[in-house]
Amino acid sequence: MSAILEKNPLATLSLWSRRLPAELGILLVLLGIGLAFELFGWAMREQSFLMNSQRLVLMILQVSVIGLLAIGVTQVIITTGIDLSSGSVLALSAMVAASLAQTSDFGRAMFPALTDLPVWVPVMAGVGVGLLAGVINGSLIAATGIPPFIVTLGMMVSARGLARYYTEGQPISMLSDSYTAIGSGAMPVIIFLVVAAIFHVALRYTKYGKYTYAIGGNMQAARISGINVKRHLIVVYSIAGLLAGLAGVVASARAATGQAGMGMSYELDAIAAAVIGGTSLAGGMGRITGTVIGALILGVMASGFTFLGVDAYIQDIIKGMIIVVAVVVDQYRNKRKAKR
Repeated sequence: MSAILEKNPLATLSLWSRRLPAELGILLVLLGIGLAFELFGWAMREQSFLMNSQRLVLMILQVSVIGLLAIGVTQVIITTGIDLSSGSVLALSAMVAASLAQTSDFGRAMFPALTDLPVWVPVMAGVGVGLLAGVINGSLIAATGIPPFIVTLGMMVSARGLARYYTEGQPISMLSDSYTAIGSGAMPVIIFLVVAAIFHVALRYTKYGKYTYAIGGNMQAARISGINVKRHLIVVYSIAGLLAGLAGVVASARAATGQAGMGMSYELDAIAAAVIGGTSLAGGMGRITGTVIGALILGVMASGFTFLGVDAYIQDIIKGMIIVVAVVVDQYRNKRKAKR
C-alpha cells in the first residue's frame, strides 16, 4: 500500500485530505472572508475590519442567537427534516418570557399581579413555549407522516400570529435587571458555546447521536435495527423547539424588550449556517462544530457588508446566492460520496 502511495502522489494527497477534519475547509473559508473584508476595508474606507473590537463583539453577539437556532436546526436536518418555524417560535417565546419579566415600577405591566417574579420563571416560560412548539412539530410529523416542510411552515405562520395576538402587536418593555442580565455582556456567547459543546458531545458520543445519524442515513434501516424512529423524531424536533425558546429568551433579554417581529427570517439564517457548515440536506451528515463556523461566516459577512456600506437589500440577495451555492456544493458532495 505504501509503495502505491509513493508512486501516486495524487492518491497520497487524497488520503491525506480525507484524514483532515471536515470543518477545516469551512474554517479556511471563514478566514478568507475575514481577510477579504480587511483588504476591502483598507482599500475603500482606509479602516481595519478585523481590528475593530466593538464591531467584532456586536457580530458575535448577533451570531449567538442565530447559532442557538442553528444547533437545533442542524439536528433536524441530519434526520432529513427541516424546521422553518424557529424564527417565529423565537418571537413567541420572547413575548411570553418578557411578559413575565416586567417590573412592578411599570404602571402598564401586562400582568400586574405577576411582576417582579424570580428570573427563572420567565426563562422557564419562554423555553417551555419553544419546547411545546417543538413537541407539536415532532408529533405531527411522526404521527401523520406529513412532510416536515409543511408542518413547520404551518407552525411558522401560527407562532408568528400568536406572538402578535398575545399583545395585539404591542411591544413589551420595562424588564427586570436580573432578566436583562441574561443578554448583557458576554452571557449570550457563553450560553451559545455551552449549548454547542453539549450537543457536539451528544451527537458524537451518545446513543442519541447515533440514532439521529442512523435515521438520516437510512430511515427504513433504522426501523429494522430496532430504533423507535417516531419517538426519536419527536425528541429531535422538541430539542429544536427548546433551543428556539432559549434563543427567544436571550434575544429579548439582550434587547430588553419583547416584540412580535423578533427573529424575522432567522430560520433561513439558521438553515444557511447549518448547510454552509457541512450539514447535508440529504440527511445523515453534519456536525455542530461546522454549524458554529457556518454561523460565524454569516455573521462576518453581514458585519463586513455593513462596514463597506453595501445596501441591505443587496445583502439579502447575496445571502440568497450563498444558500443556493451551499446547496449545490452539498449535492455535488453527495454525488461524489455515492460514487465512492
